[in-house]
Amino acid sequence: MKIKKIRKPQISKAEIKSYFLELLGITAGCLIMAVSLNMFQVPNFIVPGGISGIGVFAFHIAGIPIGLTIIVLNIPLFVATYYLLGPRLVVQSLGGTLIFSLIVDLTAPIMPPATDDLLLAAVYGGVIMGLGVGLVFRFRSSTGGTALLSLILAKAYGISPGQALLFGDLVVLVLAIFVFGSEPAMYSALSLFISIKVVDAVLEGLGLAKQAIIITRSGAEINDRLLSELGRGVTRIEGQGGYTGEGREVLLCVVTRQQTGHLKAIIHEVDPSAFVIIGNATEVHGEGFKRMQQS
Repeated sequence: MKIKKIRKPQISKAEIKSYFLELLGITAGCLIMAVSLNMFQVPNFIVPGGISGIGVFAFHIAGIPIGLTIIVLNIPLFVATYYLLGPRLVVQSLGGTLIFSLIVDLTAPIMPPATDDLLLAAVYGGVIMGLGVGLVFRFRSSTGGTALLSLILAKAYGISPGQALLFGDLVVLVLAIFVFGSEPAMYSALSLFISIKVVDAVLEGLGLAKQAIIITRSGAEINDRLLSELGRGVTRIEGQGGYTGEGREVLLCVVTRQQTGHLKAIIHEVDPSAFVIIGNATEVHGEGFKRMQQS
């Protein structure tokens, strides 16, 4: 009786290249975010949204490194995400969180303040932060924090991720009023607004939600991956090519702006020849987004 050898799955060069490029993109995004924090926002008491903002509080009040605060506060979020949303999302966010935390603390001593003008710090800090965050999102990662918290709240309480993100940022801005005073808090709000707009621009759109129409031969596989990896519902429609007469499947899906890069990556991996239309969805009602209200 011959014993068959179990072959270990081989990782192709293309996959290795893809992983390397993703890691490089995430690292570049985190470095850009660190420039915003260390050179513009932290020296001028300007608070970014989310856990990074709490890190700024801890740094100015107790001298605790911002990166250390980010890691410590993300631990319970990662645990909750693992049990509520599965390990895949944890893996995608863990790398960005660790890289960002390390880069922020390691570069702090070598990045001097760029300006002491609050307006310049708010504007340029917001633009640079938006560029970094947008780049991290485009490479299918995040730096944890309120991004994970919004998904947890959406799962536990049924509120939309966008509403949860807004709530988290507003809480940090209100705290800034009591910790640093009203003027830095107002500049913090300006900086946050600018960074959100820049993130939208980096992700190739200004809408908070994106509508995707996918015409493909691999509808079932794309449907399964969108459901499992993005947690978004998909409507499947049978279609027919007007010129060829061949059968095609049309998938309709709405995702958040953060998920746009991941959506395109899934489609490219499953069916590179798929015909895809992605546009802004200015108003979305239903599960995962706003609830329909009577006007």
